[in-house]
Amino acid sequence: MLLFKLVSLALGVASVFAAPPTRRTCGTHISDADVVEAEKHFAAHKVVPPASLRATSVKVYWHVVSRDSTLGGGNIPDSQISASIDVMNQAYAAAGITWVLAGTTRTVNADWFNRAGPNTTQQAAMKAGLRQGGAADFNVYTVGFNSGSAAGLLGYATFPWDVASKPSDDGVVILFSSVPGGTTSPYNLGQTLTHEAGHWVGLYHTFQGGCSGTGDGVADTPAESGPAYGCPVGRDTCSSAGVDPIHNYMDYSDDYCMTEFTPGQIERLKTAISTYRSLV
Repeated sequence: MLLFKLVSLALGVASVFAAPPTRRTCGTHISDADVVEAEKHFAAHKVVPPASLRATSVKVYWHVVSRDSTLGGGNIPDSQISASIDVMNQAYAAAGITWVLAGTTRTVNADWFNRAGPNTTQQAAMKAGLRQGGAADFNVYTVGFNSGSAAGLLGYATFPWDVASKPSDDGVVILFSSVPGGTTSPYNLGQTLTHEAGHWVGLYHTFQGGCSGTGDGVADTPAESGPAYGCPVGRDTCSSAGVDPIHNYMDYSDDYCMTEFTPGQIERLKTAISTYRSLV
């Protein structure tokens, strides 16, 4: 069932709109020190899913936040939402995760649409007003990221170990035009949502910690000094074994270049959602 909300905003000045991103920019950042603390907690509370577990379903609540009722204003159609879910199911098939659309809301709020970046009052109000379900349910918000600290982002997400302390903050926020068929080329095949969902299930960026930092906690993703852009096949920025994992969903490559999670990432994400989201 669609929920339609019209929010009247008294804005004294016109919004300043940002240009579409020319490079992938994810607003999900965690310091090496915070990684160490998160990994300590993960190790101490780890719930390993049974070996017999092969598949799990995750409910998706999709919140379309727009500037107005037009497609250009962020009011994406149901067909693009459905296509996004299809892309996710293909990406996470090897992990045994099926994403199932459980509901869609539509809200017109230009302030949220333009400014709902990480740690802003706009994103806090947006999530407080719209979020549905519990820790096991995946809430997606599509916005415009046009101004303020949000300008230029493709998306950001929360990690599973934060849901207990900040339940209303849980979920991912992505640029509306990054969905399949959107206008933000080369980031319009739906992999921004795949990437941000990766954080939601407990994965870090593949370049976390660079060549010598804490790393991403996964043994089979070779270290890389920083994010990859485009699709630089053969790039090798660290002296450790293996070329940079530019085809990994958790790097910054163009959408067409993203094709895989590693077995180690799949093992980690299954354990993370079992531990923190009771998805078994």
